[in-house]
Amino acid sequence: MDPKVWMYLVYLVVSVGLTVWVATTLSRNGLVFLADVFADEKLAKAVNQLLVMGFYLLNLGYVTFAMRSGAQIDDTSEALETLSMKIGLVLLVLGILHFCNVFFLGRYRRGRLRQQQVRPPLPPTGRLPIHPQMPMPPQAPPARA
Repeated sequence: MDPKVWMYLVYLVVSVGLTVWVATTLSRNGLVFLADVFADEKLAKAVNQLLVMGFYLLNLGYVTFAMRSGAQIDDTSEALETLSMKIGLVLLVLGILHFCNVFFLGRYRRGRLRQQQVRPPLPPTGRLPIHPQMPMPPQAPPARA
């Protein structure tokens, strides 16, 4: 069989296997993070399933799109070199997708936590000195009438 055909078959098996492995690992371990982000277990499970589906669609779409190679492959070493480049690109796409998910979910979580912060019940009544090293001058006691 042609080395290019073998390269395509190995590429598909490795890429799909990596995608499934990363998706299940992120789904299983990311549920705790999502529950903290959304503060709702049911919503976290739903978002987790949507993220996994989007992850599969994006990554498997990229894998099938990038499968075709215009390089001339005459022997096994050229097939392995092309295969390693293709699998490396799949791993980069997996990493970038993971980083983007964590980045945007982290931003959402920080915004939600910022909204939940307790505000002081009363506004401050005094002022701090401009220069902390210099003591404030003493103030005269209020005059009695």
